[in-house]
Amino acid sequence: MNVLVTGGAGYIGCRLVPKLVEAGHHVRVIDKLVFGKEGLAECDDRIEIVGKDIREIGAAELQDIDAIIHLAGLSNDPTAEYNPAANKAMNMDATIRMGELAKENGVKRFVFASSCSIYYTLTPDDQYRTEDYPVDPQAPYSWSKRQAEIGLLALADASFCPVMLRKGTIFGQSPRMRYDLVVNTFTRDAYAKRRLSLHAGGRMWRPMLHIDDAVTAYQMAIEAPEKKVHSQVFNVLTDNFQVVQIAQEVRRTLEGHKGIRLDLDLQPVGVSRSYRVAGSKFHETLGFEPQFQMGQSVDTMWDKLEHGVDIENPIYYNIRWLELLCDMETRLQAMGGKVF
Repeated sequence: MNVLVTGGAGYIGCRLVPKLVEAGHHVRVIDKLVFGKEGLAECDDRIEIVGKDIREIGAAELQDIDAIIHLAGLSNDPTAEYNPAANKAMNMDATIRMGELAKENGVKRFVFASSCSIYYTLTPDDQYRTEDYPVDPQAPYSWSKRQAEIGLLALADASFCPVMLRKGTIFGQSPRMRYDLVVNTFTRDAYAKRRLSLHAGGRMWRPMLHIDDAVTAYQMAIEAPEKKVHSQVFNVLTDNFQVVQIAQEVRRTLEGHKGIRLDLDLQPVGVSRSYRVAGSKFHETLGFEPQFQMGQSVDTMWDKLEHGVDIENPIYYNIRWLELLCDMETRLQAMGGKVF
């Protein structure tokens, strides 16, 4: 197929795009390239890269496309809360407009990167949330994802097949690396500090998903028979863990495999936004079976850190990078738009 991947130069996109090419698909990437395009170096001579903001996409970018995987947008709570108006414009308005453009231009399959965070509660509990669980998120990021889902599903008909993938929190190594995701953060802190700090006692539940299992889920969603996925919402996860369990697994892995000692710092204060979800529907519908476990991912990230990574570089942290770019944009404007 001819597949359009928005946000294809991002954390997940840099793992997904090469796999789509390897599977025989022709890939067009649309990305504003806020983090550059170096993460696609292994396949950039076999794909088309369009450096463009998703708010400015028109019919031309959708020419000859069979399926869209829509990853682009602000990607976590801190970035959404940093600029709620931009979050709404990108994560909700531009997503729904993308769906409308897709439908108008004959693109039938539209796979949306939603999030399990739409289930969050401020009071941790052990209840599993299925796809039909009532949701009304208020945090800007989760709210925008839910509103985008509603808008896309309203477009569904015989000519347009939207699919919502509510993914758990991603972890694992990527060419466009992030150290602001919980497993990745714990691995970084283990390397740099030999200590893991847990807010709110680590009681919060998180559905977790390895980045390469997320890639598999997206491939399955574009390749599946339409009758199985049309207008469907799927939770996609490896398993659910309390944050303290994640920290304990990181410690167990690194103490056992790398011979280091790690301390756990349980802090009673902090936000306890929590969500525990059921992933059986995606398994039963498409046979999705996660292949990658947390421990092996921690080992891989640790090995990368040992080979030399500047973990203080803001490019590895979405909110810090956006803050830096916004500050530089303001300074450049004050200088007349030029450094030299």
